[in-house]
Amino acid sequence: MKSTELYSSASHTWIVMGRDKSKPEKIIDTNQYLIKSAQEAIILDPGGVELFSPMLASVLKHVDLEHVTTLFASHQDPDIISSLGLWDKAIPNAKLHAPWLWEGFIRHFGMENIEYVPIKDEGGEVRVGSATLKFVPAHYLHSSGNFNVYDPQAKILMSGDIGASLEHGEVPMFVEDFAAHVKHMEYFHRRWMPSNSAKNNWVARVKELDIEMMAPQHGRIFEGEAVQEFLEWFAKLDVGIAS
Repeated sequence: MKSTELYSSASHTWIVMGRDKSKPEKIIDTNQYLIKSAQEAIILDPGGVELFSPMLASVLKHVDLEHVTTLFASHQDPDIISSLGLWDKAIPNAKLHAPWLWEGFIRHFGMENIEYVPIKDEGGEVRVGSATLKFVPAHYLHSSGNFNVYDPQAKILMSGDIGASLEHGEVPMFVEDFAAHVKHMEYFHRRWMPSNSAKNNWVARVKELDIEMMAPQHGRIFEGEAVQEFLEWFAKLDVGIAS
């Protein structure tokens, strides 16, 4: 599994893990995010059960396992959190921050030791070392209980399925040509995002944030001007269409 450092400062570091060449052929490629400080770390959307072994090996290259004190699940999908039962054994003293709405569903993945910390609909925050991460509501995009993670210091928004693209083969980590990238995103967003109203509310909320990088759970990461290009494109896109 490939690891790429996205941001580093004296207080904390962002690392994306993905592009796993050994994953099963019909499994969708996913991005997992590790944020680490000197003494603790959080994993955002730690991934599916079938990727636990390479994900664990990748995490251990960057932090000692006892430093992973927190997990975050943006919503209930298996590609995001079905590895929970295995993390529950590996880091039994950790906490999982996830939407309150999905607790009864997420627990089906296995949770005997890790503490479930429900996120209220209006959001919240969590500290990793001296860094404060904010949970930004992104309800109905595509899950009815869904959150993004915003780091005001790093100016990174982990956007979950928003901004996702589905590509095959060797795929770059960053969007290089936004116009050419649209074809990899359009169907996914039209079909998986059910509400134009929810979309417009999210765009308005996110435009108030200072974002230099938008990091989705699938596909390429948006950086610099590509972030604004995505927001403008998404604002105009008609979603919730099945054809």
